[in-house]
Amino acid sequence: MITHLRGTIVLDDEHEVGEAWIVGDRLTLEQPVEPPEAVLDGVVLPGLVDVHCHVGLGADGPVDGATAEAQARADRDSGVLLVRDAGSPADTRWIDARRDLPRLLRAGHHLALPKRYLRHYARELADPAQLPQAVSEEAARGDGWVKIVADWIDRDLGADGDLRPLWPADVLAEAVAAAHAAGARVTAHTFSHEALDALLDAGVDGLEHATGATPEQVARIAAAGIPVTATLLQVGQFDAIAAQGEARYPRFAARMRRLHARRHDHVRDLHDAGVPVLVGTDAGGTLGHGRIADEAAEMVLAGIPAHDVVAAASWRTRAWLGVPGIAEGASADVVVYATDPRTDIRALADPRAVVLRGVRVR
Repeated sequence: MITHLRGTIVLDDEHEVGEAWIVGDRLTLEQPVEPPEAVLDGVVLPGLVDVHCHVGLGADGPVDGATAEAQARADRDSGVLLVRDAGSPADTRWIDARRDLPRLLRAGHHLALPKRYLRHYARELADPAQLPQAVSEEAARGDGWVKIVADWIDRDLGADGDLRPLWPADVLAEAVAAAHAAGARVTAHTFSHEALDALLDAGVDGLEHATGATPEQVARIAAAGIPVTATLLQVGQFDAIAAQGEARYPRFAARMRRLHARRHDHVRDLHDAGVPVLVGTDAGGTLGHGRIADEAAEMVLAGIPAHDVVAAASWRTRAWLGVPGIAEGASADVVVYATDPRTDIRALADPRAVVLRGVRVR
């Protein structure tokens, strides 16, 4: 089947064309000899990317296959056709055989220590010294990524419990080196400022949340060119998380409230410093899937221009992940809009058409 794409076809930050075609499951910028059987008009973007998402994860840990499929469908129908699964305890390899579901790039299990992360989410190591070996194992199971939990509340401190790093700096450096030796990149969950310098020293490749970064650390992140996934929908829950833990962990609750209060200023400061700010919903766990438009709107509310947010949700992050967007011979994964979300982010919530592997799925 041949589908004619017409209107504004966005290739990247600098290039647009007026026409492109889908032939079978591939894109072409050269007009086919045979006439098209369908036409899609509008603003056409490379399929969206949710770079922090958890297919197969629910509030209490791994979910069954039917629930994981529903999660993936919700993401797909929102225009998300590529997911970096930033840690999941479920085996979702079966999704690779489903041409009607988004592509997943997995980071394996979250790596944490006992009682130092959410219950049933992570692979918990008995000894911090086991981290480098565990990283090597998760690199072999994943799709080029490993996810490390770098900080979490230390419950052993009782009322003084607060966010604390999980790993000694030398172990963390060895673990990142092990991932790189295996051909994988490392991203790290971090809320606090205390965990960040060791991560940066170790050469981590990405940061999730990074809510506690000080101005000096923001400058380091920018200088290193390390992307940060803002996850503003998740950070928007920090006030409620603080309320849940306040009676037992007042110091932790106070910090989470501070991070919540400055969440928009923090994300704008990252962007203004030159840090690549990525779009990730943190769906799975306590957040529903299919909310990329809500996350993007929060980023615009924080002060990031809509063009930059849309680019981060599409072609820029595809390039960073090594997955083509709209290019000759690339997989036909596109989203069509009636109006341009680069000028009005609200358009992202209402795709006119979603095409995955050449098939219109919405």
